[in-house]
Amino acid sequence: MPADDVFEIIAPAQWTAPLVFNSPHSGNVLPDDLLSLSRLDASNLQLSQDCFVDELFGGCIAVGAPMLRALLSRSYIDLNREPYELDPRMFLEELPRHFNSTSPRVTCGLGTLPRIVAEGQDIYRGRIPLSVALARIERAYHPYHRALAALLNEAHQATGRVLLVDCHSMPSSAVSEIQGHRERSVDVVLGDRFGASADAEITAVAEDCLSAAGLRVVRNRPYAGGFSTENHGRPQLGRHALQIEINRNLYLDEGRQQKTADFAGLKQLLDTLCQR
Repeated sequence: MPADDVFEIIAPAQWTAPLVFNSPHSGNVLPDDLLSLSRLDASNLQLSQDCFVDELFGGCIAVGAPMLRALLSRSYIDLNREPYELDPRMFLEELPRHFNSTSPRVTCGLGTLPRIVAEGQDIYRGRIPLSVALARIERAYHPYHRALAALLNEAHQATGRVLLVDCHSMPSSAVSEIQGHRERSVDVVLGDRFGASADAEITAVAEDCLSAAGLRVVRNRPYAGGFSTENHGRPQLGRHALQIEINRNLYLDEGRQQKTADFAGLKQLLDTLCQR
């Protein structure tokens, strides 16, 4: 699988900001080797997609920062996981012992190769060969993460610091899981691994900008940051990572997966955030 089928790097005319934006879950390409094994149709396979998130954060280009965006559907491979975070219930063979088969994400069916889509539906008709997973990891996962690491290294070498902004959306149903805020919808969750992946002032800038626009913002619950945030956030080395989760009901008809009239206003706000 060529790299240009896996991801796209949208680069500014001149890279001037020490920022890299990453959208690992906005892809919608469903390769034949998924469709041939799946019990679901194409529309159901897209239920876990972070629809239009790459567009929402596209203002990063105008401020001189690149975006890495996935082209492949999240149901095919989840690029915000460890490389071998796999569910043993999915495969015909026993998994190698060094694979991570016990993480909370795997337990929920949301490993590197997801077992389910967001609505809890099983993706596959039955167990699949482990070779399917290994091929996807080799052809898609590793090239994507090499590209992300190269972008971050380039920015860091130029300025001595870099911020990875990991861009996501969350289903509106997820807000009911956020303890202490059930009385009012949560609009944005900022994940900095409880301060371990980014300096506090970076998270505060994002929180202040979004809160000033009237959005309800919380930190780290229930999303503290996935693999990319954890892997690349090293504040002591000048490498920061912040995950931003946007409630889909702010911009999306979740049933039809179509933009609502509020999309443009939210994008304008996120354009402003990119400028901070």
